[in-house]
Amino acid sequence: MSEFIIYPAIDMRGGKCVRLIQGDYAKETVYGDSPYEMAKVFADKGAKWIHMVDLDGAKAGKRVNDNHVLEVAEKLNVNVQIGGGIRTEEDVEYYLSNGVSRVILGSSAISNPDFVKKMLAKYGSKIAIGIDAKDGYVSTEGWIETSTVKAADLGVELAAAGAEVFIFTDIATDGMLSGPNIEAVREMAKATGKDVIASGGVSSLNDLVELAAFQKEGVAGAIVGKALYTNQFDFAQALVEVARA
Repeated sequence: MSEFIIYPAIDMRGGKCVRLIQGDYAKETVYGDSPYEMAKVFADKGAKWIHMVDLDGAKAGKRVNDNHVLEVAEKLNVNVQIGGGIRTEEDVEYYLSNGVSRVILGSSAISNPDFVKKMLAKYGSKIAIGIDAKDGYVSTEGWIETSTVKAADLGVELAAAGAEVFIFTDIATDGMLSGPNIEAVREMAKATGKDVIASGGVSSLNDLVELAAFQKEGVAGAIVGKALYTNQFDFAQALVEVARA
């Protein structure tokens, strides 16, 4: 069984590292001027993966902060996964051919399912499906819109189409430091039979240890953002605790 992976999150807006509360662009805190320097801090503490989100791209529907993503992928000895503003095959190819390990497709799973299935068929596990849910239903377009599609149903459909990795976010918990929705993450893993990375709400080392306890069920990792930026715990310390769990 592969190890439970902790993904430090770098959300980019205007070339800076920011965090939003529940995806609200009006509730932004800036934590750094350089995504690369922030990624280097995590890499130096032992991160094997960096989770990057182009918030401007998610809103604009096109790549905006891609130069920062490629800088991290090129200069640091880490795997990078990127989401936000990836709408075309050219976008996917651009990232994967420039050192990025995994591309996250989210809103397009609803707006353009044929494209997503085509990318899964072509790139397999290099594509992660980002499912952001509100009250069990999929949210899209940077969480501005809520669809009528149930999150679990979408997961099952895309797993059948070849998806191996899902990133599941419960919007209600994101940026709130209120603890992740562990039951919803487990349900997604059970429904799809695939690896599910938890995103949103991690506030303590105990949250990570609890999630890691369900690794055999398919809970494969967790994305951590605000808790690291507000010093709820140290990244290197989190690696030790999860390895011990």
